[in-house]
Amino acid sequence: MTARRWWKNCGIDEEADAEVAVIDSLEDHIAPIAANLSKIRGLIGSLEMCHHKAERWVNNILEAIATGETNKGLGTRMPGQIHPTEIVSKNACGALSAWVAGCPVISIDLIIGDIPASRFLACLGERSSLKEWQVQRVIEKIRSWTDFPASGHDPSTQYAWISYDNKDCPDYYKEHEDFWRKTVETIPFEGLRGLDDEDISLGFAIDMLWTCHWQFAENLQTILEVIGGELKPERPFAACAWNITLSPIRPRMEVVSNTLKVFCGDSGINKKIDKDVLSLLGELTDEKKWLAASLDKTIRLQLSL
Repeated sequence: MTARRWWKNCGIDEEADAEVAVIDSLEDHIAPIAANLSKIRGLIGSLEMCHHKAERWVNNILEAIATGETNKGLGTRMPGQIHPTEIVSKNACGALSAWVAGCPVISIDLIIGDIPASRFLACLGERSSLKEWQVQRVIEKIRSWTDFPASGHDPSTQYAWISYDNKDCPDYYKEHEDFWRKTVETIPFEGLRGLDDEDISLGFAIDMLWTCHWQFAENLQTILEVIGGELKPERPFAACAWNITLSPIRPRMEVVSNTLKVFCGDSGINKKIDKDVLSLLGELTDEKKWLAASLDKTIRLQLSL
């Protein structure tokens, strides 16, 4: 059975497993799906456990399942409202740009999270043309998301992948192919890239530096340490699925998953649950069962990535 569009955030693009097929049959049973239910299912289908707001996102979805409606989603932030993570990423860009411009580290008076930018920049060590080129790539990666969605349409702020799906030097980097090659041939992260335990290069790590990750500042520091010459960093690079393994909300999400199973009628769960969540969800209906089962399965699939 072909997986439906709702499951793409779980890495399912083609065949659905038996459990997913059963959940999809619940959708068929209550079809046609009302617009409010479709919007809630869309929130579940866009959930990312590696996101810095994943727990809040799950709480919003639970409330939506309970009430049958939601006003959450993309484009719901008030005009002019700035999230603290945007300040972190903009300060990171500002500090790195100042370093590339030649400013002394101690003169760069910015804070990245709770840490002085000078501490991040000290990881870079002695300046070189290669380091400046690599740091410029980091700036472009961060800026592409700081300026999103405008960056998706503006060639001047679009990010050019270094090694993601690139086996040969992209045209964008041909002028500095030697720098590109040294970046993709630096392998500080071993056995992290998937089922085949493929190693991660510095270039791929820069490609995967997302500002929305809960561990963005730590990932940035790890990359700067590698650029500075530390080829066996103590701190792991934790982006996307690798990030989920280390996420501090993982135990909480496991409790939510257990609770959703119980809500859907599984009496065989002998694990910790949250009675407040059960109370919030209220009476079981066909619509709630479809949404709750979808959220439970999405959480479990993402935790196992």
